[in-house]
Amino acid sequence: MLTYDVDVWSIRKRTGRAKPYELRWRVGSRPHSKSFKLKPQADGRRSELLTALREREQFDEDTGLPARELATLNSPTWFEHCMAYVLMKWPRAAAKHRASIAEALSVIVPTLVTTTRGAPDPKTLRRGLYQWAFRAVKGPDGQLVARHRAEEPPKEIREALAWLSGHSMKVKALEDPALLRPALDAISRRMDGEKAAENTARRKRMVLSNLLRYTVDERGLLSANPLPRVDWTPAEAEDEIDFRYVPGPAQARALIGAVRDSGKRGRHLTAFFGCLYFAAMRPAEIASLKAGDCKLPPDTPETADHWGELLLAESRPEVGGGWTDDGESYETRGLKRRARKATRPVPIPPVLVRMLREHMADYGTAPDGRLFRAARGGRVRSTEYCDLWDAARVKVLSEEDAASPLAEVPYSLRHAGVSLWIKSGVDPVEVARRAGHSIAVLFRFYAKILQGGQARSNQLIAAELSKDG
Repeated sequence: MLTYDVDVWSIRKRTGRAKPYELRWRVGSRPHSKSFKLKPQADGRRSELLTALREREQFDEDTGLPARELATLNSPTWFEHCMAYVLMKWPRAAAKHRASIAEALSVIVPTLVTTTRGAPDPKTLRRGLYQWAFRAVKGPDGQLVARHRAEEPPKEIREALAWLSGHSMKVKALEDPALLRPALDAISRRMDGEKAAENTARRKRMVLSNLLRYTVDERGLLSANPLPRVDWTPAEAEDEIDFRYVPGPAQARALIGAVRDSGKRGRHLTAFFGCLYFAAMRPAEIASLKAGDCKLPPDTPETADHWGELLLAESRPEVGGGWTDDGESYETRGLKRRARKATRPVPIPPVLVRMLREHMADYGTAPDGRLFRAARGGRVRSTEYCDLWDAARVKVLSEEDAASPLAEVPYSLRHAGVSLWIKSGVDPVEVARRAGHSIAVLFRFYAKILQGGQARSNQLIAAELSKDG
């Protein structure tokens, strides 16, 4: 019970004792005392109690402690608190979001420690947090628990987590917002010390913000969210795409052709790469593409140059089986940053119409209607299409270009497709809609090309203004 009824008495000396200086005080009806070896120690503690009284702080009758000290004593550590947060979020979070939370907390939590003395290898600690502490599994009773409490981790992981458990700060310590600064600096840097992408830092900061809001609003472990009180901005990083390394139309076609000519799996995935370039789809969207999503014109000579349309409604982002409820390496969900049942129509040019028609004629579809599938019918793995892409780069590009970031990953085809639309003069609003971007994201990533389009628009406006009138 908390009360303001407190008396702090003078220090008395009791000779013949190892700790002769006794400080006594009363809280409510209960007396309390603590002995010290040196008088200055007793004086210091008495001063702390009197300061709490002057600040009109209540004391706990059972422990004799000021309320703030009691709260700190009972406060969980950040390591414990973050594991509880993960278990709270897990049932309702998408698999990708679960992994994203774990990734962010694995960077943040190692900075919230009382000392770095004896700290384990940072990579080992981060791996232990990401794969074991912040991943939930069902325990023997069917309830969700942190993985390292249901399964036996490797020795080095076990030791790293034990060190963190013993040196993690108390949650209450973050009443001092300055203690957050190392965490904020950590999320703005990669492990090699280089600047993290702005989008990555922003995503991890959002996880931290949500965690702190939960800490204050739902758990009441902090009096206020300390994050807004920290004067901090992330290290500047360039999110804009480097278009020196985005393949042009001729290179994109040559690379897709090299995939087609690489063998059986290459032929099966030719239209997969075609969707990346000609429809600027995300790989996760292509992995879910079904025959029923393809609105293709009739296969006649008269319609050979007609456009088709893809009606996108589903995505299958690849994620480790440890993050999904069913253990699959992907999750089935709606389109990125769209309502669960939202759709996105994407017009497709005749060249992609032909690719898709030929693909369906040669390979049919999976039982659920999907066009592209692994050998055993599951989702096409990124390792598979990345291997095909790597081989195509070696075949098509010069040795110098192959050693550069030019068309470094299959996703470069999506960047190339969006770039082509912008350069062709398509309205940026329509480009963003087709690509499934927000306007803000489009302008952040494709600023240089859009600026070129603005210059062209300015010339057209100037030409009109110069006409007689």
